[in-house]
Amino acid sequence: MRIATFNVNGINSRLPALLQWLEETQPDVACLQELKAPQEKFPEMEIRAAGYCPIWHGQKSWNGVAILARGTEPQELQRGLPGDPDDEQSRYIEAAVNGILVACLYLPNGNPAPGPKFEYKLRWFERLRLRAQELIATGAPVVIAGDYNVMPTELDVYKPERWLDDALFRPETRAAYQRLLDQGWTDALRATHPGEVIYTFWDYFRDAYGRNAGLRIDHLLLSPALAPKLKAAGVDRDVRGREKPSDHAPTWVELDWPKLPGA
Repeated sequence: MRIATFNVNGINSRLPALLQWLEETQPDVACLQELKAPQEKFPEMEIRAAGYCPIWHGQKSWNGVAILARGTEPQELQRGLPGDPDDEQSRYIEAAVNGILVACLYLPNGNPAPGPKFEYKLRWFERLRLRAQELIATGAPVVIAGDYNVMPTELDVYKPERWLDDALFRPETRAAYQRLLDQGWTDALRATHPGEVIYTFWDYFRDAYGRNAGLRIDHLLLSPALAPKLKAAGVDRDVRGREKPSDHAPTWVELDWPKLPGA
């Protein structure tokens, strides 16, 4: 069973690229971020025509997350990250798919740092930690997938010395990510590629993709009940090099898990 995460950077403007990737790779579950579309503008008809059943949490112009399941309806469990009833940003959604609890997130960028946006990022990270602790305590197979906007180590960033003051690489951000891992989560991509330079994001400027000046900020964390099922993980890097691409590439895990009934 393949579960992928993909920050599409505008689902309607990049819909052909998304549909092409879905057709080519046919992930069983796809977690999408940065839809940049209000709830009513999500391209449900086109997604269903491609064989996927979606749930989504939209927001005009910004943010937005979705979970797509191939040939079966995801059972929504949670919309919005608990812990702040006043937080209206569309950044988190959970669903049960084929016996796995799938959480999809788009963690705040946090720049400029320090400042209010960085403080919001750290508060959001703490709410995520608390929710992740609840999920891991259930003993269920869980994956928390998405754009975390954090490079965990120097191995995960091109020229780390240039990023020391950036919200994605500040010590507070990396420490927050480590606190998640310390609960018992497995960073699937790093677990399968220890010591390897592997990126999931390349900026549009200064030929970052051509120079492989990238960042690893898209992660799939597996709970202790799911981690033993990990077979492989990777990045569909070539998607980033296509016409009118997202600045992210799809990232995925392959699990020793039964295929979806409708797939």
